[in-house]
Amino acid sequence: MQKRTYIFSLLFLSLCGVVIAQEKDNIGTETVTVVKPYSPTVSDAFKIKSAPSLNDSIVLQKKKIDYSIFSVPVASTFTPAKGKASTVKKTPPPTLYNSYASVGLGNFNNALVDFYTSREFNRGEDLLDFGLTHNSSRGDLDSTPLDTDFYNTKFDASYAKKDRYMDWGASIGLQHQLYNWYGIENGAFSDDLVAAMDETQNYFNAEAKAHMQMEDSYFKKGNILLRRFWDATESAENRVVINPTLELPITEELITISAKLDYVGGTFKNASLNSTTNTGEINYSHFQAGVSPSLLILRDDLTLNLGANFVYGMDTENSDSDFYIYPAVTASYRVMEDNVIAYGGIEGQLKQNSYHDFVDENPYVSPTLAILPTDQQYEGYVGLKGQLTSNIGYNLKGSYMAENRKPLFYLNPLNTFRDDEKSYFYGNSFQVFYDDVKTLGLFGEINVDVNRNFTLGINAEFYDYDTETDNPAWNLPSIKGSLFMDYQIGEQWFMGANLFYVGERDDLMAEAVLNGQPSDFPAMVVTLDGYFDANAHLGYRFNEQLSIFVKASNIANNNYQRWANFRVQGFQALAGVSYKFDF
Repeated sequence: MQKRTYIFSLLFLSLCGVVIAQEKDNIGTETVTVVKPYSPTVSDAFKIKSAPSLNDSIVLQKKKIDYSIFSVPVASTFTPAKGKASTVKKTPPPTLYNSYASVGLGNFNNALVDFYTSREFNRGEDLLDFGLTHNSSRGDLDSTPLDTDFYNTKFDASYAKKDRYMDWGASIGLQHQLYNWYGIENGAFSDDLVAAMDETQNYFNAEAKAHMQMEDSYFKKGNILLRRFWDATESAENRVVINPTLELPITEELITISAKLDYVGGTFKNASLNSTTNTGEINYSHFQAGVSPSLLILRDDLTLNLGANFVYGMDTENSDSDFYIYPAVTASYRVMEDNVIAYGGIEGQLKQNSYHDFVDENPYVSPTLAILPTDQQYEGYVGLKGQLTSNIGYNLKGSYMAENRKPLFYLNPLNTFRDDEKSYFYGNSFQVFYDDVKTLGLFGEINVDVNRNFTLGINAEFYDYDTETDNPAWNLPSIKGSLFMDYQIGEQWFMGANLFYVGERDDLMAEAVLNGQPSDFPAMVVTLDGYFDANAHLGYRFNEQLSIFVKASNIANNNYQRWANFRVQGFQALAGVSYKFDF
């Protein structure tokens, strides 16, 4: 109501004002200033007309033309050909065979036999493999009056099964090796004594392995090794290794815990040749229990693995034990994608030595060894690797290693006071000497893939040794190098070659003295010359199944000494045939 009264009052006052204004004849003049906000305008930009006017004296006028079309039907029998897509000629896939056999014969009565077959079951989920290899030589060397025969025969059988969440398998292996302690020069002993020598040694090995790998499980993988190794002198060794691995993902990182149980134990029937009397057996037994936790960190171009190795080692034969802690840290960083990758690390371990491993490295050792583990305190290394170009790779590495009880080989003393069954005591076999050694090393390697048919590689190693006893690092070279090449010549021909060089090594020749200590034996340090060896092979494929090959070894025909007094065969040639088939 108040609002309505207010509106009527305003209308009434306004009407009164108009009436009063009309009653006055002269109201005078007033100046009124109107203020208005500035409203700018933008004029259109100048545009060139699409049809400009021409000020020409002669302007041609377009004539109007009328078009008319007269359609006439035409009968045609033309039928266009249908288009056909062009096809790319496919390369036929290579035919795969599940078996192959290879046989070769050469000078020095060298022989080579290699056979392998693989069978799949249950659509490839089960795999059964068999393999047999034999390599032998029955040739003699002019530098020694003893036999230099050797042969190595090995049989393997394995079974593997692959499931959706688990892979597992088992294998067995049998091996027989024959070597001779022929490291005696002509004229060193009488003919009657040489004729009475029994220089033949036989090694036998039987082992079983099993492995398991899991998916989507904390238990990632595990390995087991059981081995029995023995020889013709009644030496025997047992080895058991169990190695499980766990993986525990935590947030974005991965923790890996690897455990290891390692046992080695054995017996040598005869005493060390440093004793002039055969006092009897050498028994050894070593057990290790270790755990190695590590943390894997991945950050863009950085890969860092932080870990440690904790090992409890026990000499059960002598009732002695010790606890070891080793570093286990590795890292790599991509400086320039795949062109430059920097890497480094510091690692250590308690290395379990064994008679089996020593024979693999030097088959001319005597069955009178002291078996001890090596305390590798640490090995620090840094390096660069990567691709110089798309087909040239390189690797450069520098390292420094500190080891306690590092095994070194040198000759056993001439010990004619012994009358062991086998003739390895004439300075023609090797013993193991343990020394504390620090090693500075440099390594360089270049690999070239010229194309997919031609590859080439070269590497070199340089070492400097510092021993606790101030003796030379027996039989360890300061320089090593090698070169290898593989070339596929067309579809039928193929070839390859490898060359290697080993620098000078030092060895010790001594003679046992009755009732004397090894340090009192007359001895002389000998330096073995460095040697160069070249090997090559050439082959021809008649078809996918049949091929022939020729192999040449020690092409330079250099009768060098790999070990002191043990010269190698000269130039060797071997020819053979290989055949692939389904069995």
